[in-house]
Order: sequence, then structure tokens, then C-alpha cells
Amino acid sequence: MYENLPRRKLLRQGFQALIGLSSFSLLSLHRNSSISAANDAIANLEAQIPRLMRTALIPGLAVAVIRSGELYWSRGFGVRSTSNKKIVTKDTIFAAASLNKPLFAYAVLKLVEQGKLDLDAPLTQYTAKPYISDSRIKLVTIRRVLSHTTGFPNWSGDDPLTIKFQPGTKFSYSGEGFLYLQKVVEEITQQPLHQYLNDSLLVPLQMRNSSLIWQSAFQATASDGHNRKGRALPMGKPKLGSAAGSLRTTAEDYAKFMIAMMKPGSIDSPMLTEDSLTNMLQPQIQINQFLDWGLGWGLEKVGDERFFWHWGDLVTFKSFTLANHESGSGIVIFTNSQNGLKICNQIVKEAIGGEHPAFGLSMIQY
Repeated sequence: MYENLPRRKLLRQGFQALIGLSSFSLLSLHRNSSISAANDAIANLEAQIPRLMRTALIPGLAVAVIRSGELYWSRGFGVRSTSNKKIVTKDTIFAAASLNKPLFAYAVLKLVEQGKLDLDAPLTQYTAKPYISDSRIKLVTIRRVLSHTTGFPNWSGDDPLTIKFQPGTKFSYSGEGFLYLQKVVEEITQQPLHQYLNDSLLVPLQMRNSSLIWQSAFQATASDGHNRKGRALPMGKPKLGSAAGSLRTTAEDYAKFMIAMMKPGSIDSPMLTEDSLTNMLQPQIQINQFLDWGLGWGLEKVGDERFFWHWGDLVTFKSFTLANHESGSGIVIFTNSQNGLKICNQIVKEAIGGEHPAFGLSMIQY
């Protein structure tokens, strides 16, 4: 059964009495062109989300729904802060946390397309000296960073960075690997990461409310984060961009990136080609019978359907996104609460339909 299922099953059952599955989902609506059916599905989300938020003590949430490769609906729910009661709108800024990682991976693969980086070359090839003294550092490549098979821990904190196992042999989620690859990208592009991603991706995608560093304009629309009990805590204001998680954005902006994942470009455009998108969503390492990891994305098998997904966790901000490349259906959920991931499974079931083993990944903290 799914990894860590008993805890997840109890979590689902806790909400089952409150909410029933909708008769509609985005996946079924892909095959049903009825506008009234689509509107019914959205009306169901509008009714259910506030109930779930109240039950889980989540002050604010923003959601964006993608249908047939286009933004179909987006809305904010609740308040940006329990201290001032300002409402969440579609323009509210959230901390995206690790949803930053797929965005960075996309930009890295564009550099690969342009011949500036090699997916399977040792990253030591691009640096003047080895990142750490361990000789196994020569086995760390872009492919292994993006598929979380570097052997690095997630975070090393104040301890020296070490390689825990032979790179390429197993999955172990690592933010440290992304920080190493960030240094390589900054060396190749001769730009700080926030500037490179802004110019190469955020601007072309018209993600006008997004940045890896704090912008003064965010002050008017940014949400606070909240702990388990609903206490408001200010959002951090990063001065340096981090490939692992400094992105500040909106649900609607991030949906533009998800749409780009479904619409190929050309070598000469800012968008990845179909070959690169296919490569990005190709399993690189198996986690269990339902889950694999690709290049920057978690990959999920649900019957005959295939989904790509990721979650974000900055303690008081939690987020989740999932999409189906073939149908063009997807969803982006941002919350301003430490409890935020507790209801994402139910929202995804309402919007997309079905059970999603991604929520059984043991690393996800509810």
C-alpha cells in the first residue's frame, strides 16, 4: 500500500465525514466540455474549501485551477493575517518554499538545451575547486541533483556538508544539492540566481508578482505565516535568492509556470522543448510502486494516469501543486498555515479526482 499509509488514512478519514467527493473533477471535465459541469465543480470547491479551512485552523489559502492547459479559475479564501484580518485575494503573496525547486530545474534544463551545461557531466567540471573534499563529489551531476540522488543530506545546518551514500544509488531529498547546483548556475551565467531566473523565466512567463528576493511592492499584499494555533508570524524577506526555496509568488503566477510545463517551446524561446519536458517528467529513481522522481518533480502513477507534483514547507507556509501533462489539468494551492497540508489532499481530490499517493510520501510534514 502507499508509503506511511496508516497515518495518512487516519488523516483522510478525519475529513471524510465533513466532505464527500464531487461528482465532477478536472480530469473528467477534460473529457466533458460542458460549461455547466465545470461551473458545478468550481462551485463545489468554493463551498468545501472554507469548511476544510475552519476545521484545520487555516487562516488563509489561495488556489488556482488549470483546465486544458489554461488558467480556469483562481481565488483567495480567508485572511492574510489573524492580526489584521486583511483578506486573501488572487494577488496575495505567499512563500512558495520548495515549489522553487521545479522552477529552478526548468531554468537549468534550458541551460542544458543551450549547450551551456551537460546533464551528466560532473559539476566539478564547472567549478575552480571541488565543492567538498570527498572524492565522490565527482559523481554529482545535474541529473543527480534534480533527482535527489546526490548522497547529500537535506540540510547540513552548521555541520560540514558530507556525502552520506554513493551518488546515484538511491533517492534522498536534498536541498543541499540544489544549493550546490545554484553555485554552478551563477558561475555559468555570471549573474546572481534571482536575476537570472527573473530575466530568463519569470519575465517571459509574465509572473509579475514573483521573485526569489524580497520586493518592496510585496509589502502591501504579502501574507503572514501562522503556527498551529493561528498565531501570525511575519513572512521572511530574503535578500539573496535560493534555488531551494526563497520564491515569493501568488497561486495565479505559479499556475503560469505549471501551464508552461504543459506547453513546449523551441530551442530559441525561453520555454523548454517537448523533448526537454518529456525528459523532465521521465522517472529517474523509484521511490515505491506508486512514486518516482524525475528532474525536479515528483512523479505519481494513478491507474492509467500520470501526474507531476511537488510540495512546499516553510513551517508556517505550506503549499502543494499537481498536474497531468496529457490532460492539461492541474492545481496550485498556497496556505499561510503550519496546518496547510492537512487539507490539500481533500482539495486535490475535489478538483482532480481520485486518490493521490504523493500525499503518502514520508517526508511530507502535516
